[in-house]
Amino acid sequence: MKRTTAIVLVVALAGCSLQPTYYQTQKEEAIALRKGDLESAGIAFITPSTVTGQEQEKQAVALAFADVLKQQRPGLKVTTLAETLSAVNRAGLAEPYKRMYDDYRDTGLFSSDTLRRVSQATGTRYVAQLKLQGFGQSSKGRFGLLGLRLVETLIGDIRVYLQIWDSRDGSIAWEGMQELRISRDSTTEEPVTMHILLERSAQDLVAKLP
Repeated sequence: MKRTTAIVLVVALAGCSLQPTYYQTQKEEAIALRKGDLESAGIAFITPSTVTGQEQEKQAVALAFADVLKQQRPGLKVTTLAETLSAVNRAGLAEPYKRMYDDYRDTGLFSSDTLRRVSQATGTRYVAQLKLQGFGQSSKGRFGLLGLRLVETLIGDIRVYLQIWDSRDGSIAWEGMQELRISRDSTTEEPVTMHILLERSAQDLVAKLP
């Protein structure tokens, strides 16, 4: 009986791929951003927004994208969210920055004057605005034996939107969106984390930048 059970288990596990599967939809548009623009002028990340209730993840979203951008574009000056916020505070722009952010949530627009002052404080021309539009985790049973769930499929979903603004005239220079699902068979309960999803989304979107 034990031998039969072991054989069944080995056969079943052999049929389960433990490599993750990626499903993605991506769209981007280069409105005014051209090759070399970012390297010549630099880019600063400002506070991301979210409509998912994941307010506490804003810093993680910006950090993941800034790290990937630094890795993929080593010749580019990248000002992280923490550095931007520090520069804003030092320049006495806390209130205008907050109003700009609040207005964006209602109108989708940034005040061109405040945007320019933020860029002057960070020494960059371009500003990166991220929006976490969706995030979810789930699982479903894949294989069980004698009432035990031995393998389950772990799923993570994310939808991220990135806009790059030109502080010189207050216009949107580039925008892109990605919906990503990662599905992975696992014999453990380790989920597909937000960090994994963010890192892959950042890699894919940054690769599309001019």
